[in-house]
Amino acid sequence: MSQRALPDLFFTQMRTLLGDKEFAEFYDALMASPTAAIRVNTLKISVEDFQRISPFPLEPVPWCPEGFYIPNDVEPGKHPYWAAGLYYVQEPTAMAVGMVADPQPWEWVADLAAAPGGKSSHLLARMEDKGFLLANDIDRRRTTVLAQNLERWGARVWVAANERIENLHPNFPEVFDTVVLDAPCSGEGMFRRNPTVADHWSPRAVEGNARRQGHLLDAVAPLVKPGGFLVYATCTFNPEENEAAVARFLRRHPEFALEPVDDLPGASPGRPDWVDPNLAQGIPLERCIRFWPHKVRGEGHFIALMVKEGYYRPRHPLNVPEPKRPKGMPRRAWNLYQQWCEDTLTEMPRVAGLMLVGENLYACPINPGRLEGLRILRPGLWLGQVKQTAFIPDHALAMWLKPEQVKRRLDLSLEDPRVEAYLRGEQLDAPGDDGWVLITVDGFPLGWGKRVRGVIKNRYPKHLRWTW
Repeated sequence: MSQRALPDLFFTQMRTLLGDKEFAEFYDALMASPTAAIRVNTLKISVEDFQRISPFPLEPVPWCPEGFYIPNDVEPGKHPYWAAGLYYVQEPTAMAVGMVADPQPWEWVADLAAAPGGKSSHLLARMEDKGFLLANDIDRRRTTVLAQNLERWGARVWVAANERIENLHPNFPEVFDTVVLDAPCSGEGMFRRNPTVADHWSPRAVEGNARRQGHLLDAVAPLVKPGGFLVYATCTFNPEENEAAVARFLRRHPEFALEPVDDLPGASPGRPDWVDPNLAQGIPLERCIRFWPHKVRGEGHFIALMVKEGYYRPRHPLNVPEPKRPKGMPRRAWNLYQQWCEDTLTEMPRVAGLMLVGENLYACPINPGRLEGLRILRPGLWLGQVKQTAFIPDHALAMWLKPEQVKRRLDLSLEDPRVEAYLRGEQLDAPGDDGWVLITVDGFPLGWGKRVRGVIKNRYPKHLRWTW
């Protein structure tokens, strides 16, 4: 990257903020290559076990036990373990957002600018796939990518919404234990990774982003339960979108207060000295944290943790009821689903909130009435489609099930050429009983196939098939 690739005014502002000596370090870092990293999916494999089978060298990310740096010359998205959902490719400092949020099992959590799914997948893993996650993004196309990434992750307790944040409050008033807003911003922290972001940068754009962030924070506030947490994050260096945005929000919402962030290796404190003293007075903005590319192996990130006043009521584990036909579901549809489960699985999945939307069968993790009137892309785990004469399982169900729950499996080793053939959409020769078959690699689900007379017809989704 050359200096000409970034706006001169951006460098001038950063030199003023950092001073000549630190700016020189910052500039050198910004001209260097970005660092690649992955985060292990602890819903499917332990960190220790993944380290034993990892196809590439790993070096720990200091602030995230599940995170690892990988060599820049590997392509982690072109490996069968990625297709099996064993890891997520994520910028290393972005992993800190999930660490600060630190959701617990059975909590209700909202990720309100969730696409493409890095934070949501991290939150679900930290929740151990117990509780409820609302993964929302205003962009319909990006929400589709978000849903695909969470389906690959193999989690169940999420709903993907495509809604304006201010429209969520009537359905979810003060119910979330933790709300994460990784807000749209000027993206200065991503200039090194994606220089084209700089094409849209200007002081006017920064001001516009700061105003929008204020509106989003105001819309988020009534979603947080008393005693609950709000995590505000950006991937920019600009104090107008960071410390100043937090200070303005706290002035408007005195029911919130900044919490210290537990020590994260590499994190630097917030900079109240970069904010108007009248605005910052009395607000401990140094409790915010920043990640700088000249201080850590990663990009720029800002995170603030705020708590809402009030008594926090903890949530308790719930018992998943025995499978039964939900009210309003036609008996024919229920019978077809039940028949498929009896033929294919060792037992019917214990999932709550079965709901039929058209011919699509979902397992909604909350009362479906909570979703009425909202633009919902996925109201829960997509189990499959109920056709006229049969139930057709969805890819999401394959990625959520444990292999031992499926009667017929084709267990392939990583070295077996049929793994890549399956991911390319080819049919496989494999003798055995007719019926639906779960294809696995080293014991981890890849997707469905249907065997007829010794040939497995490929049911790997066409939009996911490998073309290289």
